[in-house]
Amino acid sequence: MTEAQLKDLLQAYKAGQVDLDTVMGHLKTLKEEDLGFAKVDHHRALRNGFPEVIFGQGKTKEHVAAIASRLAAAGSTVLVTRTTREVYQEVAARLPAAEFNELARTIVVAAGEIRPTGGRVAVLSAGTADLPVAEEAAVTAAVMGNEVERIYDVGVAGIHRLLGRVDLVRRADVVIVVAGMEGALASVVAGLVDRPVIAVPTSIGYGASFGGLAALLTMLNSCAAGIGVVNIDNGFGAAALATAITRLKKV
Repeated sequence: MTEAQLKDLLQAYKAGQVDLDTVMGHLKTLKEEDLGFAKVDHHRALRNGFPEVIFGQGKTKEHVAAIASRLAAAGSTVLVTRTTREVYQEVAARLPAAEFNELARTIVVAAGEIRPTGGRVAVLSAGTADLPVAEEAAVTAAVMGNEVERIYDVGVAGIHRLLGRVDLVRRADVVIVVAGMEGALASVVAGLVDRPVIAVPTSIGYGASFGGLAALLTMLNSCAAGIGVVNIDNGFGAAALATAITRLKKV
């Protein structure tokens, strides 16, 4: 049951349109649903503003499809991250509305209209090699209800490409910066805008980048103010944090 459905149910009860037994029957579904291999959290949207997200990496296609089916049956939007086309085909066999973004490695099954946050998120990537992580962030931010602006391949090796788009970046409420190699782009962006900047280091780079550790340390040690840093390659986490910020516009 979604938050909107729960509110409708409670209003129907107050109006005398449903009895208490019906209400209690629905409220029981707010507990996790035990599938044996997973406990599906059907009431996460009520606590955190968005339904449980399925991290696909390491799960079998059957397990992902089963969890997705149960979330969809409860009326929740389904988001699967770090997944493959093979898993998508299994999910789509049960949920034909499923959409696969191969670059982002995501599956989305929308449950009705996505409630907008009223916020705008700009997702910047330093290079084309960073696009899988940037797209994961963009897809996640969009499905969580944000307006998303993609600004790709604007790394410091050709800084003019960024400078020509600064006005576009400044129109965002939150800026997500995805960069590998030495990860300098986040510092540059944070020095140009008065918005929260969420930095995402990627594992892209030569040997001394240590699988993204160099970019991570650069971002953590940035002298530019207003930067928050998430884990290496964690585009999803960056978008979730950005959404927590954009939702504040409604407070």
